[in-house]
Amino acid sequence: MSAPTRIFDRTRLASHRRRSASLFDRYDFLFRETASRLQDRLRDVDRDFHAALDLGARCSVLGGKALVTADLDPALRGNADRFVTLDEEFLPIRPGTLDLVVSNLCLHWTNDLPGALLQIRQALKLDGLFLAAMLGGETLKELRAALTEAELELTGGAAPRIAPFADIRDAGALLQRAGFALPVTDLDTLTVTYDNAFALMAELRGMGETNTLAETPAGVPMRELFPRAAAIYQDRFSDAEGRIPATFQIIYLHGWAPDSSQQQPLKPGSAENRLSDALNSLEISAGEEAKPDK
Repeated sequence: MSAPTRIFDRTRLASHRRRSASLFDRYDFLFRETASRLQDRLRDVDRDFHAALDLGARCSVLGGKALVTADLDPALRGNADRFVTLDEEFLPIRPGTLDLVVSNLCLHWTNDLPGALLQIRQALKLDGLFLAAMLGGETLKELRAALTEAELELTGGAAPRIAPFADIRDAGALLQRAGFALPVTDLDTLTVTYDNAFALMAELRGMGETNTLAETPAGVPMRELFPRAAAIYQDRFSDAEGRIPATFQIIYLHGWAPDSSQQQPLKPGSAENRLSDALNSLEISAGEEAKPDK
């Protein structure tokens, strides 16, 4: 197998998280919101979990209930009782040892998301649960548009400057590809307003969520690009009060390690009753011999 394409610089990602760790609680509103929504989903599951991994220590979903909390750098340990430093792309976990893995806003930075999901599924016991939140493709669409337009003006071309996050259809397909049973994906879109683009970018730095693309374009100086992008952002997107919106799209993933005890789909043609009878309607064949009325 060929190695996955290197989209993100994981060393730079660890550096960004480490740099933001000491003041993270000033900028963690998005993480707290998604952690709360993951906790709501977990409460809906009537199950006691005894061997759990909280993948992403900066804003824990499980708190003291986690068997282990993990992140890229030891500086991110926070208040975790049992913490390990590990990379989400290479999980050193014995197969079939965990009955719960949760992840709060960290998997969108993986170069090999299919591989990471596969490793998580393999680490789960039979009928173990995986629950995660990750940034989706519409995240920061306004900033992406402003940076692209500014660079086109300045150089006549544009390079990616915002991470290419997955969309919800990709996420659902990846859960199935990784072998999860009963996969479910859904999304929320949160819109946050700021005084200007520089305030938004400062908050992204405080979150540790700034650009970690492995190929960083160098065709235009930042001292020219960012002021022009901020002006475009203000002109195109500001509201009546002069504030700019920033979109954060959150994709939630929910899947189970397969087990024979789980509900299984019926085989095609095995139904004992017709849907048309239940709906009191006329059934029309869709086979090759069915022809529309003329």
